[in-house]
Amino acid sequence: MPNSVVLRIQQTGAIRIAHRESSVPFSFVADGKPMGYAVDLCLKVADAVRTQLKLPQLRVEWVPVTPASRIPAIVEGKADLECGSTTNNRERRDQVAFTIPHYIAGSRMLVKSDSGIRKWGDLRGKTVVSTTKTTPLEMIRKMDESGAMGWKVVEAKDHAEAFAMVEAGKADAFVMDDVLLFGLRANAKNPASLAVTGDLLTIEPYAVMLSKHDAEFKKIVDKAMVASIYDQETQKLYRKWFLQPIPPNGITLDIPMSYLLRDSFKFPSDKVAD
Repeated sequence: MPNSVVLRIQQTGAIRIAHRESSVPFSFVADGKPMGYAVDLCLKVADAVRTQLKLPQLRVEWVPVTPASRIPAIVEGKADLECGSTTNNRERRDQVAFTIPHYIAGSRMLVKSDSGIRKWGDLRGKTVVSTTKTTPLEMIRKMDESGAMGWKVVEAKDHAEAFAMVEAGKADAFVMDDVLLFGLRANAKNPASLAVTGDLLTIEPYAVMLSKHDAEFKKIVDKAMVASIYDQETQKLYRKWFLQPIPPNGITLDIPMSYLLRDSFKFPSDKVAD
């Protein structure tokens, strides 16, 4: 059984927080330091740990991780919390634990504002692009297995290429995680000319990851996350990172809180539907 996280924090006087380099606006580095919505939430958790364990001098140590290294960082005890854009799913719960979701992403589509396309049915007979080796690409292929939609599916090598195809009129819609679409739109030459629309095709609950071997630590983390939601702190942080200008370029992502996230905040729970 791995060492208790609480014990390690007490012995070292430090809490180790794993962060991402460029997962905007959740967890990224700007002006040489980690920042973002998930990072701010983890700093609130660190405050709760400081109070609960009576460690006023508790330090935060930052651990940079990638999609490939984030789970091993928690499993091997190199980090106590992973604060990024990680989906809580069954496969990952075999290795790690998750706290309350702080964001619910899902695949939607980016279209030209004047295209008249608002829902999936409007794409009949149109050209749809998505990025190679992604869940949304598999999803749109599956949706048209019968040929009823009659759309032409195009694969792009990366998000930037797919985005450029919609801008240039070579594709009618780019299907991807909505938060990535909003980020691309915010950085476009003319954001108003593009819209993110359509019902969510997939549901991806993003949550902070932690060890599954320390129930005491998880209890402190869960309690801090619930308190932050009930005190409206999480909602304030949401506005700060999704509805106001953010570093480094002062761009506003302009992502209103989804009804799914609003509803989940009414009864915060670490249980998610797989």
